[in-house]
Amino acid sequence: MVATQARQAATARGVIYVHSSPRALSAHVEWAVGRVVGEPVSFDWSEQPVLRGAQRAEYYWEGARGTGAQIASALRGWEHLRFEVTEDASLGTDGGRWLHTPDLGVFFAQTDTAGNVVIPEDRLRHAMEMAGTNALELHRQLRCALGQSWDDELEPFRHAGDFNAVVWLHQVG
Repeated sequence: MVATQARQAATARGVIYVHSSPRALSAHVEWAVGRVVGEPVSFDWSEQPVLRGAQRAEYYWEGARGTGAQIASALRGWEHLRFEVTEDASLGTDGGRWLHTPDLGVFFAQTDTAGNVVIPEDRLRHAMEMAGTNALELHRQLRCALGQSWDDELEPFRHAGDFNAVVWLHQVG
């Protein structure tokens, strides 16, 4: 029983949403994710109607804690690639959310068990210090802390895939 709980505690799961990838880059995305999860993966690619010539895919993964960060690191900085990686919170560990756009780079946010972005106390204090008594500046600082610029850019791409199938990846061992 204790060994099972320890194994479950060390296991993470999440989703990679490739919101837009040029066709020529799609196989490279699969190879990069496969290297991280330790086995070949195959995404079910579909057309991305928001951006002509681009494809999109969703892929559920399971792996060790930190796999979400490793996937995001493997894909960050790729030109013309928009993606989102989530890692669910698990026993004793916060979750994470990584957003990437070609223009903005990578944004990371800690998440709670419900998937909500958690803004650390020091970040909130910094926002208040930067804003002083200026309410509009506080609003701007909080939008930055939440990654609003990334959400704004990715939102049209997210809605384009509301009806696509998802494939689960189960790591054995």
